[in-house]
Amino acid sequence: MALLQRFIFLLLFIVTHQLLPCTGSILEEEFTEELLLKPLPDRKVLAHFHFQTKAAPSSSNGRHHRLFPKAISQLVRKFQVQEMELSFTQGRWSYERWGGFDPIPSNNAKPPGVELWAVFDVPQNQIDASWKNLTHTLSGLFCASINFLESSTTYSAPEWGFPPASSNLRYGTLPREAVCTENLTPWLKLLPCRDKSGLSALLDRPSIYRGFYHSQRLRLISTGPGLDGMSGITLEQTLTVVLQPNGRRTTVAHSGEALLQPSWSVSSIFGRKVSGRCVLAKSSNVYLQFDRGLVKELKNHQNESKDSGTNYLASEDFWNNPGFELSVKPDWVFEEVNGLHSETSSVLYKFSMEKYGESEPCDLSFKWKIPVVWSCQQAPLHATRFLMGSGNERGAIAISLKSTELTEGFLGANSVVDGCKVQVNVFQVVPWYVKVYFHSLRVSVDQQLKAPADIIEKIHVSPSKDKVSPGVMEVVLKLPCTVKSASLGIDFDKGFLHIDEYPPDANQGFDIPSAVISFPKFHASLIFPKDDSLNESPMLSKFQEKNPVMSYTEVLLVPLTTPDFSMPYNVITITCTVFALYFGSLLNVLRRRVAEEERLLKSKGAKKADRLPLLLSKLSAKLRGKPREPPSSPQPSSSFISSKLVLRVMLVAGIAIVWQYYFS
Repeated sequence: MALLQRFIFLLLFIVTHQLLPCTGSILEEEFTEELLLKPLPDRKVLAHFHFQTKAAPSSSNGRHHRLFPKAISQLVRKFQVQEMELSFTQGRWSYERWGGFDPIPSNNAKPPGVELWAVFDVPQNQIDASWKNLTHTLSGLFCASINFLESSTTYSAPEWGFPPASSNLRYGTLPREAVCTENLTPWLKLLPCRDKSGLSALLDRPSIYRGFYHSQRLRLISTGPGLDGMSGITLEQTLTVVLQPNGRRTTVAHSGEALLQPSWSVSSIFGRKVSGRCVLAKSSNVYLQFDRGLVKELKNHQNESKDSGTNYLASEDFWNNPGFELSVKPDWVFEEVNGLHSETSSVLYKFSMEKYGESEPCDLSFKWKIPVVWSCQQAPLHATRFLMGSGNERGAIAISLKSTELTEGFLGANSVVDGCKVQVNVFQVVPWYVKVYFHSLRVSVDQQLKAPADIIEKIHVSPSKDKVSPGVMEVVLKLPCTVKSASLGIDFDKGFLHIDEYPPDANQGFDIPSAVISFPKFHASLIFPKDDSLNESPMLSKFQEKNPVMSYTEVLLVPLTTPDFSMPYNVITITCTVFALYFGSLLNVLRRRVAEEERLLKSKGAKKADRLPLLLSKLSAKLRGKPREPPSSPQPSSSFISSKLVLRVMLVAGIAIVWQYYFS
């Protein structure tokens, strides 16, 4: 008996020892959910959802997970993905109205359609194969046409123009990809609570897709190496939406000029309330951010009022201020540390969802008391792209850069320093059927044509190859600080495609993906005072990273020479008609027997004429009781060739000879 107990104890010890690494990795997995709400100047509201799931380094990654999605873990391990980002976007981010200097537009404002880039930890000769397998896997995982990016004509390998600069980077876009609920549902299934509880329950499909802009993003980062050389995985899922409040719009003018901004609440913009947090989430918070421009205007109203001595935006009794009113008291109030490129600071209010539940849901509402007009901080230079030229033979692509308030303010103050320059990186991918002449690159500053060598500090071009690879251009510009406007122009010829290469809607035109404009010397970050609660927030930690300011240009629509797709149908129809007439007439003439037809007609006529004698003969035979003797039929005459038959055969043969001679 004692021996049996020892054996059982030893067996339990071995099993427990084997399961300890797996249990440790499960306990170290973390999931956080956060929501950022921000009023915009054009009477809209920005909602930014941020979900993060972390899997610690362990040898069990890909097999045993409690929170981390198994499909993503297996994808990273199979294709050796070091870093990856996938975005589905509907609409275009308005940099002029919604800003371009904050972390959200720089990191989460994506081009229309699908954008995918990935960095692989494999040898150079295996990168393209890993990229193709990755596109097929993501296509099935998210119910999208990402597999079209497997073709070498749709993706490129940037050198340094697109961050992160890596030799193992592959980049591809599908500007015409439609985004719908079939892409959002697989994205939500990667969350531990899906859309059943927590902040993800606010993602009502009709509310999301009626917005002016929405972009869902998925980013993977392999951290490590860690335990036993294994690497952990961090999965970031963000959803950025610009919505119009459904609340009652105030039309009463204040001072005869400005209109009162519409009041809104969580239930009015999403159709639901926050019924607590996801039970598997480590933290669940809602943030309300006031932009720098809005804070400046509210402080101006405060200075004009009697209470000009206190800063009610960052004080504890801020809800009793004359500017706005909140229905829920925030748990923390944070004020941004003044940055280098701004005169004012943004304010952040934090609301914890720990104390809310099904019985007491949270419905944060925001009500304006006074009309406020402000503008969001923009990028150093506002970039637009357009086409020049006419016709279906050649044209030109132009990128225009115009100064903004930031350029005129901060850069203008430093313009007295000799050698003050603004660095602008331009990354552009052009399909192979748009044949770009890179030697025709023109640069103008303040409407004056400059030599490219005076403005372009660094350039890398990869000419396109017909039906093999697209054209890639990476340029580093050094513009003076006093620049008001600058432009780049480049000529191209329009190519010809095979009829099988045209899409179903070829008459609509062909898309040129958005160009990427980045400013490496300017960082889009929000720096807040050091606080333990802020360090626990992955979204705010991401906002405090010094990432370069980046923006995307418009997608260009290029009309190419398109054939008349109805012509093949017309040719097939007329050819089949002619052949039917030809062979039908020929077979009819060859198989028809004219002599037999004449005898048949004569016999039918004779039968009709001799019907009365025939009846009389039958009657007389019946009366006599003898069988009737049939009349003797004349012997058939020998067959002869009718002259009409000969003429028809000769006519058909002549038509056949002329037809064969004409087409040969």
